[in-house]
Amino acid sequence: MEFSIKNGNPEKQRSDCLIVGVFEGRKLTDAAKNLDVASNKAISAVLKNGDMEGKLNSTLVLHQVAGIVAARVLLVGLGKQAEFGERHYRQAVRAAIKALPKGVASASIFLTELPIKKSDIHSKVAQLVEVAMDATYQVNAIKAKKAEPKTLNKIAIYVAKPENTQAEAGIKLGLAISSGVCLAKDLGNLPPNICTPTYLGEQAEKLAKQYGFKVEVLDKAEIEKLGMGSFLGVAQGSKQPPRLIVLQHQKGNKKQKPAVLVGKGITFDTGGISIKPGADMDEMKYDMCGAASVLGTFKSIGEMDLPMNVVGIIPTCENMPDAGAIKPGDILTSMSGQTIEVLNTDAEGRLILCDALTYAERFEPSAVVDIATLTGACVIALGHHPSGLFSNKDALAKELLEAGEVSHDRAWHMPLWEDYQQQLDSNFADMANIGGRAGGSITAACFLSRYTKKYDWAHLDIAGTAWKSGKEKGGTGRPVPLLTTFLVRRAAKAK
Repeated sequence: MEFSIKNGNPEKQRSDCLIVGVFEGRKLTDAAKNLDVASNKAISAVLKNGDMEGKLNSTLVLHQVAGIVAARVLLVGLGKQAEFGERHYRQAVRAAIKALPKGVASASIFLTELPIKKSDIHSKVAQLVEVAMDATYQVNAIKAKKAEPKTLNKIAIYVAKPENTQAEAGIKLGLAISSGVCLAKDLGNLPPNICTPTYLGEQAEKLAKQYGFKVEVLDKAEIEKLGMGSFLGVAQGSKQPPRLIVLQHQKGNKKQKPAVLVGKGITFDTGGISIKPGADMDEMKYDMCGAASVLGTFKSIGEMDLPMNVVGIIPTCENMPDAGAIKPGDILTSMSGQTIEVLNTDAEGRLILCDALTYAERFEPSAVVDIATLTGACVIALGHHPSGLFSNKDALAKELLEAGEVSHDRAWHMPLWEDYQQQLDSNFADMANIGGRAGGSITAACFLSRYTKKYDWAHLDIAGTAWKSGKEKGGTGRPVPLLTTFLVRRAAKAK
């Protein structure tokens, strides 16, 4: 998709379609008023006939409007003017993009003129780009008959001339985040017989070559040398060899301590010996969405050439119920030396993450954030709107929460109290890998916290936000916007 910044009155613009807004009560925005005057009140007449009230997300396409150069005008409802904010703006943009007729190749949008509290032109343009890219995303389905490519390939965003520089910067940010989101979606949507640990390693190497990252893809023998017994315990039931992927974006000051992102990369999760029910098990191909979000975020910061040091660590393997798979009752020795009694082999994400979190120590990080589709309990607690956020440092949690609000990729701060730790007690090892049904997402985070004593750490449980089920089944690309915004804001502070 090609985006451009333009100036000018809407009635004079050559385009397949002009997009302007209408508030509830048939109140026209300034751009819509200009079109109304140029068309001798043609738009007002249509509204008076009751074809549109201006309710949020409603749309109406007008063809060959007299006095207007563009072939079509698309009116999009904005809802109540007094309540209009960023959420309504994003919804209206999405509704407009989705409603564009099939033959529209170029569209001109006049929505950034809308006043939104605490939002400048840079933010409005970036959000418009992100929403438009998300609304036009096509799943990389493996079908004999491919979906027809979208006709829409150019979007002109109209702003006032003094806003041009900020608007251009907004396009760059929006495209950078969108490219990362798209990669994360693509990887998540691939079938697990293609998107294997080896495949993820190859994608990391491609990214490194494209953007100049330093990359290592460690094989099983190298992982064994590191003493990652917990990670290898999960991997031992699969014929697919495990990989430990390490990416380094080194664009900050040499003395700057890096931010480290750790992504869970279970490319398929059967549950192992503690096998899952068959219904919806196909969706366990999305158990590598933490890994996908790290790769997506690296693509975003690579596009921006972000002046910061960032490390990505991805432990990736399958969790299969082979004859050699770990069993309930087995005890694993992690890289840290701590032993783990496996009570449920379906609580495997924490078993691979704990070794990756220990490995992160060698980078002397400023902060570590792990991202994982870790627990169904988090979905029960929070649904599908926010990701669950746990942290051993309130200041870091606050940074991530603010980044989530700014990027509209929200998280919710969950407790990580010492009271929960005793649920992980084991008679036979230093800890058990589960703490019972009560507070399942919290005890999972408590487990990880035992491996993060040497640095500031946060954990994002994205089990409810990484993909959608039902008719719109597919990866969401979350939390790439949150992570990228977090890093961009950190880089700005470092300056």
